[in-house]
Amino acid sequence: MADGRIETMLFFRFLAFFILVSFSCEIEDNQIAQSCCGAPGIPGVPGTHGSVGTAGRDGRDGRDGAPGTSGSKGERGEPGMAGARGFPGSPGLPGLQGDRGEQGECAVSPRSAFSAKLSESRSPPVPGQPVPFVKVLANEQGHYNPETGRFRCVVPGLYYFSLHGTVYRGALHVQLMKNGHAQASFFQPGDGTRPGGLCGGAALHLEPEDEVWVQLGEYPGLYASDGTDSIFTGFLIYSDWDPHPIFKPLTPPDP
Repeated sequence: MADGRIETMLFFRFLAFFILVSFSCEIEDNQIAQSCCGAPGIPGVPGTHGSVGTAGRDGRDGRDGAPGTSGSKGERGEPGMAGARGFPGSPGLPGLQGDRGEQGECAVSPRSAFSAKLSESRSPPVPGQPVPFVKVLANEQGHYNPETGRFRCVVPGLYYFSLHGTVYRGALHVQLMKNGHAQASFFQPGDGTRPGGLCGGAALHLEPEDEVWVQLGEYPGLYASDGTDSIFTGFLIYSDWDPHPIFKPLTPPDP
């Protein structure tokens, strides 16, 4: 197609040259020639291809196209690597107070003890009845009743009871009672000239609700004054309750 365009251009060039020659006159010696037109020449040789022209300037940007439709959801990628450990956070607010727990086992060994003395009186206690030792010296657990003179067992186990009596105005016969039955009897002769003394005691095994007291027998010479006392005492030696683990004896390891 390029060759055809070159031939066409050469043809028109030749035709223009021919027309120019036909209407021009050659001037020699200030005279116009009678005729300056020659015979048509033969067509010239086709010219060579021209060099490639320089690139044109960039065109203006076109208008933005319409947004395309959303593509389909791609496949889920593989889990990434674990990140570095972060810095410790700030301390949180204090939580609410929890419920109170159940009461635990007591680590203190069971206790039961008392001591009371006879009050001053001009007349001796009534024989056959519990003697009320109303002046309490010790009764932390409250197991002894000073109004009735009776000790009531709360902690089962082995107890020791003792009587230190002042004998005056005659002989003294006392009995250590348990639930209405005499467990031990003590006698001390006396006279009305000067006071004497009686000491007696016994170990008794008691169960809960058992009661122990002192009562007078045939000779009621029990006496108390500002200078002399008659005292009834009792205390727990050991309990029948299973001991707390900290009170259990250590067993030697097997050889």
